[in-house]
Amino acid sequence: MLKKYVIVFLVSMVPLIELRGAIPYGVMFGLPLWQTFLIAAVGNMLPVPVIYLFARKVLEWGKDKPVIGKFFAFCLEKGQRGGEKLQAKAGRGLFWALLLFVGIPLPGTGAWTGTLAASILNMGLKKSTLACMGGVLLAGCIMGLLSVLGVTAFGTIG
Repeated sequence: MLKKYVIVFLVSMVPLIELRGAIPYGVMFGLPLWQTFLIAAVGNMLPVPVIYLFARKVLEWGKDKPVIGKFFAFCLEKGQRGGEKLQAKAGRGLFWALLLFVGIPLPGTGAWTGTLAASILNMGLKKSTLACMGGVLLAGCIMGLLSVLGVTAFGTIG
């Protein structure tokens, strides 16, 4: 049982999968929803401050390197485009736009992309962390509900 909790925690930290994959995994393997939700939310939020403080710097450093350059440039451009779209649509409501961006469980809209966009927009660590936390909780509620109803990205469970 502990192994399943550790997997939920680790999966929730993986970019693109995050808690959107961790919660259905936990529910599908019989873990209680509230425990799965809590562990997945903590795991999903754990990388946020690190991403905010270092990801942009690492991506900018690596975008011109021979082997990793294309991938780093792609990630940086994705974050910039996401941040620009978010700011253009949100204006002064950037906090709420980021919260909803992270909270709607679609591919590429999780805490990783949201935090990178917030970093590029110089939103501030505290404000962006709170917005991402709200978004992660919203996405967790949506995914928890869908998981309990038996809906996954591949159809229904059972």
